[in-house]
Amino acid sequence: MGHVVRVVASAMRCASLCVLSALLAAGCATQDEVRDAITDVNRAFQKEYEAILAEKGVRTYKVRRADAFVALHAALARLGMRVIDQDPDVGTLHVEAPAPAPLNAQEWRKAAEADLPKMREIARKHVGFAAAMIAFEPEGLFIVINATTLDAGAGTEISLTTRMREVALPKSGMPRREYPPPTGVRIALDKIWAQLEQELRAARKIP
Repeated sequence: MGHVVRVVASAMRCASLCVLSALLAAGCATQDEVRDAITDVNRAFQKEYEAILAEKGVRTYKVRRADAFVALHAALARLGMRVIDQDPDVGTLHVEAPAPAPLNAQEWRKAAEADLPKMREIARKHVGFAAAMIAFEPEGLFIVINATTLDAGAGTEISLTTRMREVALPKSGMPRREYPPPTGVRIALDKIWAQLEQELRAARKIP
């Protein structure tokens, strides 16, 4: 499908902060139990995450690459992302913003409400009733999105990748995980593509 695509809506890696700081401090679980819980949660989310990316992560539009780049730049800016590097000639664009951008607060709550029950169910096998203390928190992370526009026949293929940049260490001192909540990924991808298409229509590049 071309480039490997990773777009995140929000910050599953923050789950370890909540789990470890709350559960360990309360004496509800051991470090090994918490590690096992986080590992299992990420393994379960990874499968969904990769399926979502394969379905939604790359799109091709019948527009010139230069026009696609301009529209993508505008779309990400409107979603609250700040440009940190760009090369229009190559077709690469790198943006960032404090998590949970590009999701807003309402979208973040929607993602958490949808995915927290599954996360807690998985974690409960390792930490018991203490799984109820787990929550998604975006604090301490920046979302970095790397966008690429490539010539693709008569159009342009656009792909998006992302990573988490930590700006504040978790109180536990433990490493954070990589996989975001699946609902957050879906919302973020749909939101970016919808905004991109709005920009292309405004420029009269697509009907």
